[in-house]
This record gives sequence, C-alpha cells and structure tokens, in this order.
Amino acid sequence: MNKLSIIIPVYNEERTVDAILGAVESWKKPGWVKEVIVVDDGSSDKTPMLLKKWQKINRIIYKIHNEGKGSAIIEGLKYASGDLVLIQDADLEYNPKDYETLLSPFDNPHVDVVYGSRFLGPHLSTMYMYALGNKFVTFITNILYNTNITDMETGYKVFRRKVIDGMTLKAKRFDFEPEFTAKILKKGYQIYEVPISYFGRKFEEGKKLTWIDGVVALWTLIKNRV
Repeated sequence: MNKLSIIIPVYNEERTVDAILGAVESWKKPGWVKEVIVVDDGSSDKTPMLLKKWQKINRIIYKIHNEGKGSAIIEGLKYASGDLVLIQDADLEYNPKDYETLLSPFDNPHVDVVYGSRFLGPHLSTMYMYALGNKFVTFITNILYNTNITDMETGYKVFRRKVIDGMTLKAKRFDFEPEFTAKILKKGYQIYEVPISYFGRKFEEGKKLTWIDGVVALWTLIKNRV
C-alpha cells in the first residue's frame, strides 16, 4: 500500500478552506492511503475556527505567528511519513482532481519529482504581468540550472520523501518554490512535468504574490547556484 502525504499551508482562507479540505478528503485511489497535514500559518480570520471541525484530518498544526508559506510547508514536512509528498495550496487555484495526473509518473521508479505545469494544461487567463514574471523566473531557472521546465513557481510539487532527506530548507515565504527547485536540481534530480488545470485568483480575491516576491525568487535562485 502506497502512502501519500498531502501538506496544506493555510493563511486567512476562510472563504476556501472548507471546499479544499472537502475535495482533498474525497480523493481516493486504489492501492493508496493519504495522510493530510494542515498547517495554519497564524491566520487572523475564521480559518482556525473552521479547521477545528475537520476531525478526519490526520494532523492540524496551529502556528501562533504568521511567518509565510515556506515556513508552513517546512513545518508540515517534519510530520510527513508518506512515500510521496504533495504540496496543496488552500485557495482553490489548484484542483485535487489533478492528483491522478500528478501521481501517474511515479509508476516509473526513476521519477522522483513531478511538477504540475499551469502552462501545459487548460487554465484561466491570469494577469499579464504575473504570467510574464513567472515565465521570466522560470527562464532564469533553466539557464542557471541547465534544465528545461515550464513552471518553476507552480504550487503543485510532488516528490518522493527521500528527495528532502538531508536537505536544509530555510525559505519562509514564497521563496520556498525557487529554493526547493534549486536544491533538488543541484542534487541531480530531474523534474518531470505534467499538465494541470489552473484557476488563478486576482489580488482582490486574495492572491498574495507581489513583484517583490519575484525579485526574491531571482535572488534565491542565484545565491543557491553559487
């Protein structure tokens, strides 16, 4: 029986947390069991209260202070015991219906890391500057690390647990994506990409990324290459 650890970082997602947890809980795959780990990153809205009713969740961690998505993921990784680990955002931009697509490459024992690319599958059009910035950061990733991926910043990253053994992850905010990518590529792992659906939010709907995160991503890629 294979085991999938699903880590869900959450911050002020009172409008979406019930829907995403319901979708994750309803996912089933023959031959697999799931372990759901939710990390509330110091939410100041009703998210913590809503989480308390989800008794079926394997583990819910409540952080007192908001430190960022990366910090929440790193906290969740401490408790992940599955053969595979999947990162799931709580904002409904990423659909758990794509789990089958994300997991299928692991039938090949030589595949260790899978990214769900928003640019290979059907997706709702996002803000032009956001999409342009994403592609630029991915372009720099490909140059610095001699790879050929289409979506470094994707929130859907799945990997064998062994990939992070001995790896020190320090990124506390959205720089988790470039730090994780840089370190796995430096360790010699190849990234397998699959198309996923994507429903991008606007800033007024709760999107949290800004241009500053793009600058930090570039710096993270460069400093980890040295």
